[in-house]
Amino acid sequence: MSWLIRGARVLGGEPTDLLLDDERIADVGRRISSRGATVTDADGLLALPGLVDLHTHLREPGREDAETVETGTQAAALGGFTAVHAMANTDPVADTAGVVEQVWRLGREAGYADVRPVGAVTMDLAGERLAELGAMTDSAATVRVFSDDGRCVSDAVLMRRALEYVKAFDGVIAQHAQEPRLTEGAQMNEGELAGRLGLRGWPSVAEEAIVARDVLLAAHVQSRLHVCHVSTRGSVEIIRLAKERGFPVTAEVTPHHLALTEDLAATYDPRYKVNPPLRRADDVAALRVGLADGTIDAVATDHAPHPVEDKDCEWDAAAFGMLGLETALSVVQETMVDTGLLDWAGVADRMSARPARIGRCDGSHGRPLAAGESANLVLVDPAASRVIDSRELASLSRNTPYEGMTLPGRVVATFLRGRPTVLDGKLA
Repeated sequence: MSWLIRGARVLGGEPTDLLLDDERIADVGRRISSRGATVTDADGLLALPGLVDLHTHLREPGREDAETVETGTQAAALGGFTAVHAMANTDPVADTAGVVEQVWRLGREAGYADVRPVGAVTMDLAGERLAELGAMTDSAATVRVFSDDGRCVSDAVLMRRALEYVKAFDGVIAQHAQEPRLTEGAQMNEGELAGRLGLRGWPSVAEEAIVARDVLLAAHVQSRLHVCHVSTRGSVEIIRLAKERGFPVTAEVTPHHLALTEDLAATYDPRYKVNPPLRRADDVAALRVGLADGTIDAVATDHAPHPVEDKDCEWDAAAFGMLGLETALSVVQETMVDTGLLDWAGVADRMSARPARIGRCDGSHGRPLAAGESANLVLVDPAASRVIDSRELASLSRNTPYEGMTLPGRVVATFLRGRPTVLDGKLA
């Protein structure tokens, strides 16, 4: 089926029409003939390339009580995403060709977003020996990004070996930067507030020490390092310096680290317990500047669903993590666009083009909305607003930190290879 989108503002520019046909954008311009296509009125709507998430926890296999590939990609489509990178900390761990192929196939069967499995760096995420990196690369899933996310590859020798290994096939090691000895039992950001609340502090240096070590290793090996969920001002400064020196390093920031601060921990509400923890206001400000000036390459959701029993409990016992897919674009609009730090072209760069390049899926995702390109795109109403109600989310879990908050913007439609996955804000 062909679709004609009338009057969309591509990247916030002048209204234009987009004709989608045979999985591609067939034409872009004004007053395009419908040629029998289904017409959708996009007056007042933005058109952006389909969003790409570098950091999604889909939980399947093993924790289908929290999320499945189908429900997670439904949430992704509702958030404007056409591709997600599924992290490896499943059960069993995605450390073999068989598991990554299972996740990839589940994504294809669901059909709401392209699922790109992220392979584990080490077997069973144990940090002792390398996983089957080559076999995962050669599998049907063609894995190019590897991460032990949830755990840090803390052994410097093992981290060097991983960087050397993936260099041969242009792979990427995505590091969860957390020095384990410095964060034993840590519950929230280290500081005066943690002391008052009686919660063990999580020092910024625990992240920054690993970031500093790994950018030096990446430069030494000349292999690609990606830093997951940057959360501190010091990490931004280290990455900025590394890039100025030409080191092969990229980085991401989550929406919640752009929007929320450690002050929310004073409620003892486990919805605000996350790894890395929410930081101080000056860290948030530095993250926003780093994203705006390109030091931080991408926004990645770190969508981390948990069943109610793992979150609706006392703070110490609660799991780390927050939902993010359905609210990410709204949070970025509020923190970056409405504040004047980024325009919509900048949002497309940080949430589509750059993550697609980092995740090695830029052949079909993160492309400009031009004739001949893959028809992966999202239509957004930036003038709309909505009150977040966890009961209305597609995810099986309810652990959103934005419950009851009013956020700007609304995804009206998402198209994956010219086929709508979302229409009028609902799953198609």
